[in-house]
Parts: sequence; structure tokens; C-alpha cells
Amino acid sequence: MSSSSLTHFDAQGQAHMVDVAGKPATRRVAVATGCIEMQAATLALIESGSAKKGDVLGVARIAGIQAAKKTSDLIPLCHPLALTRVAVEFAVGGADRPQVRCSATVETVGPTGVEMEALTAVQVALLTIYDMCKAVDRGMTIIGVRVLEKHGGKSGSYVAASPGAS
Repeated sequence: MSSSSLTHFDAQGQAHMVDVAGKPATRRVAVATGCIEMQAATLALIESGSAKKGDVLGVARIAGIQAAKKTSDLIPLCHPLALTRVAVEFAVGGADRPQVRCSATVETVGPTGVEMEALTAVQVALLTIYDMCKAVDRGMTIIGVRVLEKHGGKSGSYVAASPGAS
């Protein structure tokens, strides 16, 4: 893949913010997911609500929403977007590999997509879980962060293949 096929580089190979002024405003939706693996005792603390720093998943949800709104402050070439919806959800489980799975759905009506906002929401929500639980489990691991789907815009829809699908 050459740098000329990457939209964030101009003809001279210099990084630039993509001009989206000529693109129509359409409804854009992206869903991202990721997971944090941990010790069973750490997951039990989260589920019981007895973590020393408080409601881990509640705080992580707010952190993810806030991160989606601030993505353009964190990722240099992202456009600031007027988001119309950010939803951050968690699923806990995994007897053999205790974990918290996070998914973020982000929506806007505009000329560019919201994949980066969904990915940022997931990453920051998972980092918040790590921060709130690191006193009892420094070995937590964030894995599998990716875009599951995106809809809207000229390129249409994308739905990721299931992990392990051939």
C-alpha cells in the first residue's frame, strides 16, 4: 500500500486533515468492541460493586462517553464532530478467562464517520477499568479492540467477520 492511497497524506506525502467540505451529511454509525481480562477475584469485586474506588463500570461508562466526545483532541487528524448518540455497554463473564467486554455505539449526522470515536470510547472505558482496579490486579490485559461495524457515507456499510471465521 502506498502513501498515495492513504487519505491523510497529500500528494507530497505530508500528513494533513482530510477535506470533507464537499461530502454530503449522512447518518453515520459505528460500533466498536474490546475486552479486558483479569483475575477472577478482580471481576468479583467489579460485579459486587465493592471495589475501593467505587462503581467501576459506571465510571468507565461515563469515561467512554466523554472520550468519544473528545476524540478530535486526542487523535491529531480527526475532525471534531457533533455526536448525536454515544452508548457504552459492558458484559462481564468468562469462567476460564474472567473479563469485561465493552462495546460502544456512536452516531452522528455529518460528512465523516465515527469509527475513531467508537474505538476511543472503548479504549478509554477499558483503561478506566484498569485504573480503578490496578491496586488489586496489575496483570489485567486489554485485548481485541476493533470496529465491529460502520454504516453511512460513500463507502457504505462494513460488518466485521466473526473472530475465527474463515
